[in-house]
Amino acid sequence: MVIKTKIIEESDEKIAILLSDTDRAFVNAIRRTLISDTPKMAIDTVRFEMGTIEQDGEVWETNGPLPDEVVAQRLAMIPIPTKHDEFHFQGNCPTCAEMVVEDRGCPQCTMIYTCKAFGSEDGRIVTAGDLSFLGAGGSIPEKYHSIPITKLSRGQMIEFYATAIMGRGRDHAKWSPVCGTAFSPRQVGVLNNKTKAKILWNLNLTITAKDFDSNGRLEDIGKVTQLIDDLHHVGAGTEESREFKDAITLEDVPGEFILSFESDGSMTARVAFQKGIQELSGRFGELEEDLVAVL
Repeated sequence: MVIKTKIIEESDEKIAILLSDTDRAFVNAIRRTLISDTPKMAIDTVRFEMGTIEQDGEVWETNGPLPDEVVAQRLAMIPIPTKHDEFHFQGNCPTCAEMVVEDRGCPQCTMIYTCKAFGSEDGRIVTAGDLSFLGAGGSIPEKYHSIPITKLSRGQMIEFYATAIMGRGRDHAKWSPVCGTAFSPRQVGVLNNKTKAKILWNLNLTITAKDFDSNGRLEDIGKVTQLIDDLHHVGAGTEESREFKDAITLEDVPGEFILSFESDGSMTARVAFQKGIQELSGRFGELEEDLVAVL
């Protein structure tokens, strides 16, 4: 079975894809793979430096308002730039895979970030922009610098080393690179009654009679989305619904679905989709090998 794909809408963070010649079960498999199996880098362990220091005549203590566990959780959810061609899972790392788990960690499977920040009289908010990557090419993207970590007052400080490794969403949500992952059947609008449809046209919303073709059908995906919104104004619970009834209806297109999701920022939405498809394809390959071995 060859599935056709067409990108309907795309940016670095969002994507909407039309999948044709497939069924609901397979599209749902893609959705689940994106959420649970697509590899991603995320902060897994944090080492906090504890103590008191004197600087410029002031005493600073590592006693922030948030428990270390809460700070570590916030760090785990910061999008870490994921370069699949440069980093490996620690269990597959060519350098340290054979070491015991406690000793693993090298530039091929680990990213280390450090942070040292001091509070202020009015309170200083420590953000993702305060993290420094020990290396090149792993800095937190500027658009995510404003993600808050904690707030420090005068006399308070925080210092830590955070280690990021590759993982999958099925092990922890911090390793899931997507959110808002959903799919729905592709639909087309059907004009059943031109006279009653004027009730919708007279509202001067987005869609007009000119958007339908000579057969009374509206197939443009973007305009169908707008039509769905417009139909809420004449749907159940509205005064217009009594006369409008089924003047315009929506029909599912057999074998066609629209998959949409957002990236968490660790990779582009397109890369997340490509890696998800690779993971799913590998699963089917493994299943085929198992079946051949059994049969």
